[in-house]
Amino acid sequence: MHVLITGGSSGIGAATALAYARTGARVTLTYNTGPDRAAEVVKRVEAEGGEAAAVRLDLSDHATIAAAVAQAGPVDALVANAVRWGGVMPGSMPFEDVPAAEWTAALHANVVGNALLVQAVLPEMRRRGFGRIVFVSSGVAEEGVPGPGPYGTAKMALHGMARALAWEAGRDGILVNVAVAGLTLTDSRRPIPQAVLDEIAARTPSRRLSTAEDMAALIVFLGSAANRNVTGELVRDGSNAGRSSHAV
Repeated sequence: MHVLITGGSSGIGAATALAYARTGARVTLTYNTGPDRAAEVVKRVEAEGGEAAAVRLDLSDHATIAAAVAQAGPVDALVANAVRWGGVMPGSMPFEDVPAAEWTAALHANVVGNALLVQAVLPEMRRRGFGRIVFVSSGVAEEGVPGPGPYGTAKMALHGMARALAWEAGRDGILVNVAVAGLTLTDSRRPIPQAVLDEIAARTPSRRLSTAEDMAALIVFLGSAANRNVTGELVRDGSNAGRSSHAV
């Protein structure tokens, strides 16, 4: 199985690359500005006996999408994990002050960019009668937080894209789902006070926050042959189950 993972140089993307490799899959991961981090993930995959490669892809630069897919070659599964975060963080500015350019940039990268990415891999999946597509989304899209309107809006658009694709591509053996991350503990996260983490964890059924490895396990299931007929679904990890407004 050949898997293309965008945004695979750190966090959930890197954990997913390693998790797929442990199943015997061949992995191509993409990076935007971190070639050294991507190369390190490739080394970690190879150290465990897996096969991996890294290519550059910038969702804001649509020419790099086609180039990355061409370099990767035909894939059986696509994990659309890369994201343009943008500069509007929680509490940073009122909704009415968000520049139009920020909205345009967020939608151009996170919505149009991901649509073009799917368009690039879909024909070969149709031809072979098999494919798995997993969009990685955020609890912000459903719960919202004050501030990052462009980010949450773009993530919610992926939910609609997945629903449409599930109906259109299902007859060709292609299953499409959304893995919705809550507050996930990753090596790339900015420091959050432990008291805040404990308070959020207390509002989840398992009383703990998910790690990048937890999310990777969910993604690998949805994006593999083990998933036989789950499609068009939004699958939330346990950090979302408490319906916390602190989801990310």
